[in-house]
Amino acid sequence: MGFLSEYLPQFLGMEWQDWGKMLIMWIIGGVLIYLAVKKGMEPSLLLPMGFGAILVNLPLTGAITQGDVEGALDTLYNAGIANELFPLILFIGIGAMIDFAPLLSNPKLMLFGAAAQFGIFFTLGMASLFFEIKDAASIATIGAADGPTAIVVSNILKSNYTGAIMVAAYSYMALVPIIQPPVIKALTSKKERLIRMPYVQKEVSKTTKILFPICITVITGLVSPKSVSLVGFLMFGNLIRECGVLDSLSDTAQKVLANLVTIFLGIAIATRMTADKFLSGGTLLILGLGLVAFIFDTVGGVLFAKFLNLFSKNKINPMIGACGISAFPMSARVVHKMGLKEDNQNFLLMHAIGVNVSGQICSVVAGGLILAFFS
Repeated sequence: MGFLSEYLPQFLGMEWQDWGKMLIMWIIGGVLIYLAVKKGMEPSLLLPMGFGAILVNLPLTGAITQGDVEGALDTLYNAGIANELFPLILFIGIGAMIDFAPLLSNPKLMLFGAAAQFGIFFTLGMASLFFEIKDAASIATIGAADGPTAIVVSNILKSNYTGAIMVAAYSYMALVPIIQPPVIKALTSKKERLIRMPYVQKEVSKTTKILFPICITVITGLVSPKSVSLVGFLMFGNLIRECGVLDSLSDTAQKVLANLVTIFLGIAIATRMTADKFLSGGTLLILGLGLVAFIFDTVGGVLFAKFLNLFSKNKINPMIGACGISAFPMSARVVHKMGLKEDNQNFLLMHAIGVNVSGQICSVVAGGLILAFFS
């Protein structure tokens, strides 16, 4: 009763503005939990983010204070995000999940990954009208559709909006099934969406699969040195997968490691979702610019495919251009399902996966270029 007698007056005596902010953050947390549980959208990420958003906005006092909660969560944030540990470890797991065979059997798909980074640089120009250049550059990386890259870039550039950038980057990644379909449909005709692309399986040697991550790391280090740590960890994870002598470690990296780090990452991101930091005009503007970046990434990839079709005898289904964002494998699944919805015999998955994994590489390189220009 001592705790309640101390807690309730504080709770009931809150200003109405504080009540309002708290309730808004609880609603945001509830929406994230709903999307994770009911819609199955990245549950290992959105569930801890949603729960964390509620946790850090509880009006605690007495035996347990808000400072105690924030202090414990700040420890997790400093240990895993402030020093980029979680993003780097997560990239090992992501690399272990990726099969580059569809890309290696059709290397020109890498062009779509490059074209789909248009949203990053378009948003950079827009964001620079409202924010300092270091913040604008960090905000632009939301368009990479790659949370780890967004975290690393914003940390290195010491952005004042790292928390909002992290939340936007990961939230929009999970919302790819909602964001991309209307954009794709707006840019393509029914006839274009019905284009079939037969997939011919080409054998890729084990040697090629092993040499690919090594060569990509070396080339990236020469072209974009600032991105070499992210690319290096991504490619190391893929090397674990392809080497053939670390199967148990590859399986652990793909499942246990990736899921565990994602859960910690989601909670750590939520530490920056306190009402006083999150509910501001700057945060809302960042969320809006992040959405613009995602939309124009999709636009860039789709329009590039349509452009190639002007000169190509074998037409490309322009929907696969949208997979050039780094949201792997969500974007590829979205396009595959859209293709089947238009024509239940139109299987675009392997083409979409090839473009999607190229986007994973290109987004990290784009982040490295941003760092090279502005750090």
